[in-house]
Amino acid sequence: MKDLKTLTLALITITTFSSCSDDDSNGPVNEEEVITTVSATFTPQNGGTPVVLISRDLDGDGPDAPVVSVSGPFTAGTVYEGAIHFLNQLASPAEDITTEIQQEGDEHQVFFQHSGIGTIAYLDEDMNGNPLGLSVLYTATTTPGAGSLTITLRHEPNKTAEGVANGNITNADGSTDAQVNFSVVVQ
Repeated sequence: MKDLKTLTLALITITTFSSCSDDDSNGPVNEEEVITTVSATFTPQNGGTPVVLISRDLDGDGPDAPVVSVSGPFTAGTVYEGAIHFLNQLASPAEDITTEIQQEGDEHQVFFQHSGIGTIAYLDEDMNGNPLGLSVLYTATTTPGAGSLTITLRHEPNKTAEGVANGNITNADGSTDAQVNFSVVVQ
């Protein structure tokens, strides 16, 4: 009886360790990105000073709140080209996650929820012709005022869902890799 218990325990142990193996014969495992920094640089098409929005969360999921900054106001009626970047500054040297997002564009989309600041249009696409959102065209409202801009990076969104191609996050599904809210001013 003792030998049967020992044999059973050995088989359970072997089964457990073999089922937890890191064998990647089914393809490479793509671990979730660590994103500590989101930056958006909006450069006026007709020249001028860019408006830079940055959120840094250098303790990751730790207790400290992200440090969010906006370099200045947008100019009413101005058209800006926006470039969005994602970094992991916990790595040394810092890792530019933007490159991975571009390479896996069909698995990502950047969404822009905004109020009172104007309109945002996608300038880039993934390999299937769907919006990606790392490059955008922002037209500031002609009416000065304050508003908000939330930038959300979704992993594996349903890009064919209603409204998603136009940037509507409501039906996008997927998981949120990063989300930052900026208070902005148009003057």
